[in-house]
Amino acid sequence: MLRDSGLGRNGPKGPLLVALLATLVATALSHALPDSQAATGVGLVFLVFTYVLVLRDADAATVRESGLSLGGLFEPEPLSAARLARSALVAIAWALAFAALWFPPFWLGFVLWHAPAANFSPVSPLAIGRDVLGQVFGVAFPEEVFFRGYLQSALDRAWPPRRKLLGAPLGPSLLVASAIFALGHLSTDPHPARLAVFFPSLVFGFLRARTGGVGAAIAFHALCNLFASFLGRSYGLY
Repeated sequence: MLRDSGLGRNGPKGPLLVALLATLVATALSHALPDSQAATGVGLVFLVFTYVLVLRDADAATVRESGLSLGGLFEPEPLSAARLARSALVAIAWALAFAALWFPPFWLGFVLWHAPAANFSPVSPLAIGRDVLGQVFGVAFPEEVFFRGYLQSALDRAWPPRRKLLGAPLGPSLLVASAIFALGHLSTDPHPARLAVFFPSLVFGFLRARTGGVGAAIAFHALCNLFASFLGRSYGLY
């Protein structure tokens, strides 16, 4: 019943209730677990929900429709190394192109918002290199497969996109999924600034719609987090 209600075939109520439940469970774990384990616990919640709702016993068409193919990684068919590599390279290319577009204005906004007292002194890539795997597989991957792979896709079925922007079919799901994404961040860390993730979430959702999968959104999400960490350390904020 949970699986059927989550697919969005019968309207938005099912996916929205599932998103609320997942957010409540993730919030509870984030506050119950030690700080060093909280992010891992939250990520596991979103992975489990996505597996139960979409990936478990799903055929290849269902996986692709939800944008969760990732080069065939989650399709119940023999894996092709060439297809997997091609999909990864395309996702990384999209992420790097969007980083080149969005990181300069983000840097300006970062400085205006935080008003750092120290001058910019770039830290060594090694300072954030240890965070790469955690950001990709512990944060970006679980959040994107749930919010863009499951939720945005399910809401698109309930509210079919009627407009295109630069080749991406967009509808109410982009705004609703991003709002829930932002509220989820606020619930795990009750600071109003956490709501700002609504705006990069719109870009993640655009990438999911434009590319037909979540790979580029995962890569760009991880790059955003790593870049923010790089700026914070380079300005001596943490």
